[in-house]
Amino acid sequence: SGVIYPRFVWNVSSLAGFRLLEETGSDCFKIIAMQFPGRRKKLIGSSQNDLYDHCLQFYGQPPLENISLTEFETFAVERLKLLKTVENLGVSYVKNSDPYTKKMEAEFSSLNFPLKTELDDRKIQGGTSEYDKRRKDHISHFILRLAYCQTEDLRRWFIQQEMDLFRFRFGYLPPRHKTDFLHKNNLKYETVSAEEKKSLKDKLIASSYGLSGITLEEYDFYKVPFQDALDLVRTRKVYLLAGNAYIPHHEIITIVLNDFRTRLSKALAVTARSLPAVQSDERLQPLLSHLSHAYVGQDYSIQKNIGKISLEQIDPLSGKSFPLCMRHLHKALRENHHLRHGGRMQYGLFLKGIGLTLEQALQFWRSEFVKGKVDADKFDKAYAYSVRHMFGKEGKRTDYTPYSCMKVILSNPPSQGDYHGCPFRHSDPELLKQKLQNYKVSPSGINQ
Repeated sequence: SGVIYPRFVWNVSSLAGFRLLEETGSDCFKIIAMQFPGRRKKLIGSSQNDLYDHCLQFYGQPPLENISLTEFETFAVERLKLLKTVENLGVSYVKNSDPYTKKMEAEFSSLNFPLKTELDDRKIQGGTSEYDKRRKDHISHFILRLAYCQTEDLRRWFIQQEMDLFRFRFGYLPPRHKTDFLHKNNLKYETVSAEEKKSLKDKLIASSYGLSGITLEEYDFYKVPFQDALDLVRTRKVYLLAGNAYIPHHEIITIVLNDFRTRLSKALAVTARSLPAVQSDERLQPLLSHLSHAYVGQDYSIQKNIGKISLEQIDPLSGKSFPLCMRHLHKALRENHHLRHGGRMQYGLFLKGIGLTLEQALQFWRSEFVKGKVDADKFDKAYAYSVRHMFGKEGKRTDYTPYSCMKVILSNPPSQGDYHGCPFRHSDPELLKQKLQNYKVSPSGINQ
């Protein structure tokens, strides 16, 4: 973030996140366990190796070590990049398809997050050891947990991406390591015996997708109380008998994910209750606010295209190259010859970002407003200032960059008569569907 923070100690718990304790003599965060009655001895006594003996975890126990300020920021940003990739790939590809898996593997490799099942302390030449990757995975989750507990929308987004990330990593495990994970986390689902499986053979095959008599013998089945498997019961993917659901090994992820979501949701709710103490610290709050609204994609702030986009190009570009939110704003401006402040800011900064100069921007907005109920003199008095302000020529003289998607989605929702915001977030689904149909998007694309 470019801010130099004073030295201080962090207190991390699996539920309540970080809390400022006192200053220390070194530039690091000391992560120590919350002193819960009856639990302190257990937490302090466990070694870090115990935490990282499996490549996947429920993040139930906080990290217990020192980390540098550089690591704190780097870990948080890189996990955010990973979660953004999870979100984007989930939209662009069928989950767990070959292209999806290859893209995810590449992202794990480039950001140094763990996928290997065996723990190896040795550093690969020029790389990072598996232990260090697991440590980074653990600590970065707790940092983002605090940053994303602040609002309902942030919590919902964080839970969804962490669940998709968990689903991919669990599916990547060999069967033996899946079983190890279940046992390690006390998910003691009863394995159906060979005799019972044989006696229920026809019913298990009929009720379980993709199973035959041959594959039935190769797969384990788990007997789980049906209320723990409602998603599978609802979609009729499992056999029910005497209040139990018989779940094939490849469907157990549904049960594990439900458990993961429940734990994470409770943890975020408790963390949110401790926010006032965190927000009162002016050294910590800017960093966390930045994380929860950060744009981590390609850097477009270096304005290489200034002067290269002509005013005549805006109309054709809006139809083939603009994101939907900007296409919507452009159409509204052309039809109404006016936009309210929220729309002018969102669209004006976008036009600046794609290469319009200040002179071109003034010409563009003036010509459009004059077609409406605003004459040129009124435009110069009432609206030209805000255009110059966007380009850093008025007020604080800040050279503003275009809004990120996160900012468009989470701040200043549109009201009646407004056209700014995100159509996918703020539009009525039927109106959005109609709009996409008008733009010649295929039916499958509209549904996606």
